[in-house]
Amino acid sequence: MVVLYDGECNFCIQSVDWLQQKLVATAIPFQSADLSNYQVTYERCTKEVIAISNGITYGGADAVIFLLRARGNRILAALLRLSGPITHFGYRWIASHRDSFLVKVISVILKRSVK
Repeated sequence: MVVLYDGECNFCIQSVDWLQQKLVATAIPFQSADLSNYQVTYERCTKEVIAISNGITYGGADAVIFLLRARGNRILAALLRLSGPITHFGYRWIASHRDSFLVKVISVILKRSVK
């Protein structure tokens, strides 16, 4: 499993660290990855996290749902999947408000939960 994420985004870094507490995944900042190996574009990576597993590529909210399920957070993954458009809106909001107070607070919570 490979996760391509924004290595310049504190929220993304903390999320990947939290994810890797319970999930074995190769996490690579997209800025330093050879994206042609993963058949994704730089432009796509600037807009969403990418998860690749067993030849399937997931992006954005779908990647988050996939990764949560793979990490063992099945109930949260199911709730997000059932929320449909709300989940996708929430993902886009967080992605475009990384410097907001709320996202910074969530980043701190994630950082403190990593042991």
